[in-house]
Amino acid sequence: MSSTRTRPERAVLVGVELKGRSRSSRAAASAARGAVVCPAAAGESHEGAGAVELSQKPELEAESAVKMPRHVTTELDATESLEEFRELVVSAGGVVVAELLQQRDRPDPATLIGSGKVEEIHGVVASAEADLVLFDHDLTPTQLRNLEDALSCRVLDRTQLILDIFARHARTSEGQLQVELAQLEYLLPRLTGRGKSMSQLGGGIGTRGPGETQLETDRRRIQRRIDQVKKDLEAVRRVRRQQRQRRESVPVPTVALVGYTNAGKSTLFNQLTGSSVLVSSRMFATLDPKLRAIELPSRRKVLLSDTVGFIRNLPHTLVTSFRATLEEVVQAEVLVHVRDASSSYGPEQKLQVEKVLGELEALGKPRIEVWNKIDLLDAHERAGLWERSQAGGETAVSARTGEGMDALLAAIDRALHSDPIMDAELWVPQQDGAALAMIEAGMIVRRREYDGNLVRFEVSAPASLVGRLRKYRSREEILDSSGNGKS
Repeated sequence: MSSTRTRPERAVLVGVELKGRSRSSRAAASAARGAVVCPAAAGESHEGAGAVELSQKPELEAESAVKMPRHVTTELDATESLEEFRELVVSAGGVVVAELLQQRDRPDPATLIGSGKVEEIHGVVASAEADLVLFDHDLTPTQLRNLEDALSCRVLDRTQLILDIFARHARTSEGQLQVELAQLEYLLPRLTGRGKSMSQLGGGIGTRGPGETQLETDRRRIQRRIDQVKKDLEAVRRVRRQQRQRRESVPVPTVALVGYTNAGKSTLFNQLTGSSVLVSSRMFATLDPKLRAIELPSRRKVLLSDTVGFIRNLPHTLVTSFRATLEEVVQAEVLVHVRDASSSYGPEQKLQVEKVLGELEALGKPRIEVWNKIDLLDAHERAGLWERSQAGGETAVSARTGEGMDALLAAIDRALHSDPIMDAELWVPQQDGAALAMIEAGMIVRRREYDGNLVRFEVSAPASLVGRLRKYRSREEILDSSGNGKS
């Protein structure tokens, strides 16, 4: 019994393609009927032995043998969506034991997939000894209840799975509050009464009338908790605003890394900052924002922010709940959009990232397109990407190997418009060690000459830093201020 409790949960995945909503012609040709029982994850060699193979789906094997050109696909079909969904299940710690795809012209109001398919899934669940069924689609409260009754096991939809992953990866109290708020807001409209069985009072002498239903009690309790969590998150946002105001007193612009989940943002963050934040191939490994200072080629200092990854059909409740975290995106001067160069669905992923940025009202911010993971490309693909990056449209990097970091830092430097770089001439007395140290630490010295007790510098530096040394702009003023050359 103990082994049953400790083993990973066994999941049956169900993909749904609604033909009336599909815009992919390839989906109709490649969508499969039936199920495929998948091998268990590594380390589960004997767990999948009880699953029965229902179909080999040869048409999918043939299709996967012909690899699609990268950066071409603009929308995922049901099969490709299910592949991404499988990665979500692995990130949640589950083991996929079977997959099914269902095609319908329109959703069934009661079960989404129809009674016939429900019976088929029931058989797959029994044969594979599955613990739960996961739908790569959102379910209405009625559909969720009907499916759980018919399948006699837990049923989760896409949003519930993503919320569960967020809950697993939240480490700070702030992240946990944000996940809890999203879960409660998702749960509240899905509380469904079950008639008198939900009533606190039964019939009979002294207990006539239904009284207050358990449903009403649950709703009120959840609403109270939502209000409290919102107050706690507002306190977090207030602290963040105070921290941001302190940072803004010394002008240091913020650059935010954004992108699809698992695009390599945290690896890139570590490469640029020399940090060691968690890097994982699992989706949504980064939930809590991280800020580190980096120096650009112009010697300007900026704050680099690592943010939560986005995904297709990211639940709106998560976007609103994580607004405290995503404020770094809203406040950033420049966004670095990290894209996975090895992904076949680059345009679709870009579309989803821009959709979330639109919800945050950050779509109009300056953005740098960065193609990451070029170490996974073949020579021909790398050459094409390098050619495009040389033309100035994009930047190609490998966060794992460090290739392309100098070009990325230069691109960030060019994109910043606050505190611009300016050329200046400075005359500094040799005795003024503080000014000399400031020049050496924060400016690019183009030329240095000695004129008596003065040092003449030709520099490139942020306008704010040059402004702090403005009294050294004129040689005559320096000499007039003191006969011995001191300021």
